[in-house]
Amino acid sequence: MDMPRTSRRRLLRFGAAAVPLAAFGSVLPVAARAATAADPGAAPLRMPAETDRHIRTYMAWPALSSVWGTGLGAVRRDIAEVAHAISGYEPVVVLARPGQAAEARYQCGRGAYHGIDVVEIPNDDLWIRDFGPTFVVAPGAIAGVDTNFNGWGKTGTPYAQPFANDAAAAGALLYEYGVRRVRAGFTGEGGSLETDGEGTLLATVSSMVNANRNPGTSQDQVEQAMKAALGMDKVIWVPGLAGQDITDCHIDCLARFTAPGRVILDKPGPGTDPKWVAVYEETRKILAGATDARGRSLTITELPGPDRRLIRGGGAEFLSTYTNYYTVNGAVIAPQFGDGYADGVAHAVLQAAYPGLRVVQVAIDGIASGGGGIHCATQSHPAVPPAV
Repeated sequence: MDMPRTSRRRLLRFGAAAVPLAAFGSVLPVAARAATAADPGAAPLRMPAETDRHIRTYMAWPALSSVWGTGLGAVRRDIAEVAHAISGYEPVVVLARPGQAAEARYQCGRGAYHGIDVVEIPNDDLWIRDFGPTFVVAPGAIAGVDTNFNGWGKTGTPYAQPFANDAAAAGALLYEYGVRRVRAGFTGEGGSLETDGEGTLLATVSSMVNANRNPGTSQDQVEQAMKAALGMDKVIWVPGLAGQDITDCHIDCLARFTAPGRVILDKPGPGTDPKWVAVYEETRKILAGATDARGRSLTITELPGPDRRLIRGGGAEFLSTYTNYYTVNGAVIAPQFGDGYADGVAHAVLQAAYPGLRVVQVAIDGIASGGGGIHCATQSHPAVPPAV
């Protein structure tokens, strides 16, 4: 239940996108109206499982040579390849700065299947999982949660980079598609949030209970804010590791739900820094003793990483985890790194975990060199569940 893009022009007479929701009246789609406080009988909104059906996937065109240096061309080619792969299964929308939209259309538009639409919304980098909206749904309703992106809290550190445009992109994108915007009561990123779609959330303490995002806030306070914004019943916390990468150890590089009660866990490959091996070992121990919101113990499947001595890419920031994959309508879009044996094992493990989906592997050396992966570079717009 999605609002045609052209109808947003009717909203311009109200001025800025921050006009109170009530001012929009019937211009908003039924789904958004159903989620407002004016409808107290509406079902609570909840973050869905990524395997639920999507309307489209959002991506972003990397904008700054000051961030990527001489690697900007390679990372743009990777973004186009990932967009092409996803377009075989669902539509793709790519955010791009107005002055870069033509190049994005040229590179992304070749060979697309369902179509790749480039929308002119200013951005700084490609990590739309983190700065884009996190959607929540209920029967007949949808909204987008703005998680108050602050550049991963890295202002004043060696990881700092421009993020003002990215911080505004969630609101601009929701306005573009006529979806109600909800501002979260916490600061964080979409890569920090992993759910089974049935009220259980996985998160790392290091990326959420951190003074660089939520200063002066206890773990319990952060948890309550996350539950309220995302419709969660339980949060399973794992420690993670702060200060060792730009995200402070996002959960989507470490552990993912494949179905309720079932988790894939990244197992670092040979040559991985011992500190990340320790993160894996601690996470495995916690998940093995955890239960979800419905009281189920978790079945854990390990997803071994590649041998870092054999991968094509390199450098300390290179993200060599297969766990940062992305599920679309009918497929799993996963990385491959050039370690032929490990790439094959990852394909087999993911195929067994998602028997009804096709596993499609894409080389992402440029993206991975920046410390992220396919999941970091994508965000799903879920379909609205049928009204009951």
